[in-house]
Amino acid sequence: MVEVFIAIGSNLGNRESNIRTALQFLREKVTVLKISSTYETEPMYVEDQNWFLNSVAKIETDMSPIELLRYLKDVERRMGREKRPRYSPRIIDLDILFYGKQVVIQNDLMIPHPKIQERRFVLVPLVEIEPDYVHPTLQRKASQLLSELNSDKAVIKR
Repeated sequence: MVEVFIAIGSNLGNRESNIRTALQFLREKVTVLKISSTYETEPMYVEDQNWFLNSVAKIETDMSPIELLRYLKDVERRMGREKRPRYSPRIIDLDILFYGKQVVIQNDLMIPHPKIQERRFVLVPLVEIEPDYVHPTLQRKASQLLSELNSDKAVIKR
């Protein structure tokens, strides 16, 4: 079994319900160990869209990274996520942040997620549940990454 961190986000429809539904789907295949609070977050990259609700879940799984990715994409599809341009509004977004201490580079999968260190909407909930987690390639604690972040994007605990 491997401990994995998953980012969960939604900015379409009933965002709270979408996150709860995604967690229900996750519980069908993995053990959910911890879930952060939910945060209302300002969109990045494409700013002319609704604010997001975001959280981070720490799970345990025996799925390989690619199996887990396929399952997460299946959950997104089952929840009604449609193919759209990158960073567009979405019903649900599930991203693998860390998979144990492994570094994975395969096709459409990069672990650790390559943009963690620039995303307050990921770091704030991650630090809430695991402040001392050490990023396997940057070799810094999650709390250090957050303190070093130079971003003015709002992240508001709900």
